[in-house]
Amino acid sequence: MDHSVKSLLEQAGGNIAAIARQWQLQNDVHAQSVEELDAYMHEVLSVMRDSAVKGMEKDLRSVRGLTGGNAYKLMEGVKAGKTAGGSLIGRMAARALAVAECNAAMGRIVAAPTAGACGILPAVLLTLQEEYGYTDDQLVNALYVAGAFGLVIAHRASISGAQGGCQAECGSAAGMAAAAIVYLKGGDAAQAADACSFALMNLLGLVCDPVKGLVEVPCVFRNVGAISIALTAADMALSGIVCPIPCDEVIDAMRQVGDALPSSLRETGEGGCAGCPSMCK
Repeated sequence: MDHSVKSLLEQAGGNIAAIARQWQLQNDVHAQSVEELDAYMHEVLSVMRDSAVKGMEKDLRSVRGLTGGNAYKLMEGVKAGKTAGGSLIGRMAARALAVAECNAAMGRIVAAPTAGACGILPAVLLTLQEEYGYTDDQLVNALYVAGAFGLVIAHRASISGAQGGCQAECGSAAGMAAAAIVYLKGGDAAQAADACSFALMNLLGLVCDPVKGLVEVPCVFRNVGAISIALTAADMALSGIVCPIPCDEVIDAMRQVGDALPSSLRETGEGGCAGCPSMCK
């Protein structure tokens, strides 16, 4: 296949989920039918849901103790009306933090597309389901849409923080989530591409600077920030705002920016937040 969003839109004919299933069937050695693929994707969704619940535990702590229990605090703040962003984005934020903290505590998560960005897509999908009543089948289709964009990003740029910075992890996840939101809200394929573009350009240049080399600080908190970017990127596209830069070009720009980042800002734990004096003690 030609790994480009342009090709994806041309092949999709308005149905990105269908072309994503076709791509997967051509390359999956385990699934021999669409039914088997869908069953697997439902299992993926189930793991996402379980991690969002597990990460919400009040007493959850990571192995090194840097994170844990914060998702519970945030959800309680949302329920009590203490937060400024409202219920929808508040619940999304809490779930993004929950899944990311579940990962830091060695819980089972879905790398979507990576462990460092694992909270973004589940938080968006599960909260939209709670808010609007989408079925699990609809969420599975949204996962296919997200996966199609993630596949293009992985081939044209990177989804590795060590290679391209956190823009390649949280940025990619936000772009994938934005496209999935557009699908769920009834937008077309071109709008999904615009949403992905908007999300990526807003996280362009995000560095990978894990404190103590662990996927905890600032990683889990970036999952929270990325959900708001995914949501607003989708809203722009759904409102008819066309991204002035084609999605493929934004992805290529992300690759170029990642290549230009110094090694200290690519998962080595040397620069950025990892280099802060309080974190180096």
